[in-house]
Amino acid sequence: MNLEKYMIPCLSKTLFGVECLGCGFQRGLLLLLQGNFAAAFQMYPAIYTTLLFLGILGLHFIGKKRNYKNLLIGMAIINGLFMIVGYLYKHY
Repeated sequence: MNLEKYMIPCLSKTLFGVECLGCGFQRGLLLLLQGNFAAAFQMYPAIYTTLLFLGILGLHFIGKKRNYKNLLIGMAIINGLFMIVGYLYKHY
């Protein structure tokens, strides 16, 4: 099954020709699912922190017994830094 034909195009890249901070996430996730861990990191350096952030976000909504607010804020900051550094690394 060719999953690349079902990927959502980046609106920023389509309209303005400029990649956004999330460009490459879908392709990186596809590479990760195929087992190409290094290629996934090269495609989108924040792939692992984004997945960890989404996992903690899921725990926040599912597990109401624990308070994940501080962990969620910390992971959001770390993920944002990885996204910005990865974006700058790809373009400069």
